[in-house]
Amino acid sequence: MRYAFSTLGLPGAPLDRAAALAASHGFEGIELRAHPEEPLHPGSPAGARAAALRTLTAAGVAVFAVAGYARVAAPGADEPVLAELRALVRLAADLQAPCVRVFPGGGDLPQEAADGNAVRRLLAAAPFAERHGVRILLETHDSHRTAAATARVLDAVAHPSVGALWDVLHTWLGGEPPAASRRALAAHLGYVQVKDVRSAHDLTPVQLGAGALPLAEAVATATPDGWLCWEYEKRWYPDAAELPGQLAAGRAYLEGLPARPAMTGH
Repeated sequence: MRYAFSTLGLPGAPLDRAAALAASHGFEGIELRAHPEEPLHPGSPAGARAAALRTLTAAGVAVFAVAGYARVAAPGADEPVLAELRALVRLAADLQAPCVRVFPGGGDLPQEAADGNAVRRLLAAAPFAERHGVRILLETHDSHRTAAATARVLDAVAHPSVGALWDVLHTWLGGEPPAASRRALAAHLGYVQVKDVRSAHDLTPVQLGAGALPLAEAVATATPDGWLCWEYEKRWYPDAAELPGQLAAGRAYLEGLPARPAMTGH
């Protein structure tokens, strides 16, 4: 298994700092938060992208995923969403990242309408992603929180350049056991994103293993040779502890997860 962390835990930090932290703590990759408030995003010029790739290569760290904010199930016209998807794919290709993360974002739309939007847009974007060697991954999130809901869309898309990102928090909040999530996503899974929180009613991030999520059960069903990414949501919880001081313990916990009993998650 290969280990990564999300730059969501280092809001606004220069990429060289994220790369150095990853390299020094045994993380092979980073999930790059591609938001305009971050140093690198789809609007960044070619020179900044090339410099970022040099920095990462020098550190021996990969951007294994670009975490975008396109919402493929959202109401409205298709073209703005497709333009955002193309921009994310180009950024990933420039950084030699194999995948991009997108959200459902169906909001209050009826299920049929939200699914229809997502399927249509993902099908339209898939050939572009395929030409660039990038896979678009739909995260288990918001309107499609469970793996069953996400797989419903992906089964209809049925394209190799479109898959799933399993966010363990959201499937858990949706009441879906990890084994059921894994079965639903088996044909689509790109990578697994883990985190830990105090409870279902307090989503403040805590050190891996100190919270309520069934992490051992989830990782026990993950792909052995795939990516396992730690998303520490410092950006949304500024009072949470700083990520750098937790990286060593977090990396050790991730490596030990497959050997932990799955009954309690810890």
